[in-house]
Amino acid sequence: MLDTDIRLEWFVSFLAVVDTGSFVAAAESTRRSQPRVSQHVAALEREIGQPLFDRKKRPVQLTEAGGALAVQARNVLRALERAESAMAPWRGGTRGIVSLGSYPSASAAFVPGLLQSLADSDPDIKVVLTEHATLELDEALAGGGIDLYLRPMTPEPVSPSVVSRPLWAEPLVVVHAEDHPLSDVPDPVPMAVVAAHPIVVIGRLDAPETAEFESYRVFQEHGLTITPVQATNQPQTLVSLVAHGIGVGVTNWLAAWSADTRGVRVRPLEGAPRRRVAVCWDSTRALTPAARRILQAVTEAPRPAGTLPTRVRNAERDEE
Repeated sequence: MLDTDIRLEWFVSFLAVVDTGSFVAAAESTRRSQPRVSQHVAALEREIGQPLFDRKKRPVQLTEAGGALAVQARNVLRALERAESAMAPWRGGTRGIVSLGSYPSASAAFVPGLLQSLADSDPDIKVVLTEHATLELDEALAGGGIDLYLRPMTPEPVSPSVVSRPLWAEPLVVVHAEDHPLSDVPDPVPMAVVAAHPIVVIGRLDAPETAEFESYRVFQEHGLTITPVQATNQPQTLVSLVAHGIGVGVTNWLAAWSADTRGVRVRPLEGAPRRRVAVCWDSTRALTPAARRILQAVTEAPRPAGTLPTRVRNAERDEE
């Protein structure tokens, strides 16, 4: 019989590969060496007698056997977390592992301060950060890959079971090359003037859901049509595309703040349209005590610089 502790370590490494999409990223997220992660996955594959990943694809993808094991591995680790959390009153604090999802600009501007504070206040809670584009975060929650996640509230989550608490609002901004004709236009830059140029936006060009993002909707609401020439979920990529003359960028303030903006100008957009950001979770799935503590820490943490308080548009369905 194999050592149970070793099996749990195998599960942690295996699920890290599932959540990050690569063995290298899994090693970074678990603070293990890449060969160590590979050994754990290989040991599981030997035990099961089936490959768990299709390694020819990038990012690596689960096989049918791997998908079945991922569900059970998460159940095992969550059961262990619940058992540890139940002992918290006798151990002097909350313990457990919490998977926190985030998108690039929030990860850069908000998450580091949050994790630093939690390291001091709740050292027995391990937060596993998982980064995805907004719509991929919805899928990760539905698949059980994350417990909580930070998310722009436009477009709204598809699942009615997702509940949220507002965190902040941030203005949308215009990003253009320093020598662009928009340099002669005074602040704030009128939407109609921006719409006359090719636009680089947030999202993915071939995804119909991208049209629901704020950078599209604010123009539509003013009767304007923009012509996106490229889209990305990475702030630095958007800035680089703009700096190379691909188009004029329309993005959220934190995306511009977190990127190296040398060679471009970041300008206020007329009407100060805002992106609302919230922390979300699934009301049909009970949060562990550790996850509840992280939810509390997220909602109480200082807002990132340059953002504003926000209000709930609809009554929150808080299932705590």
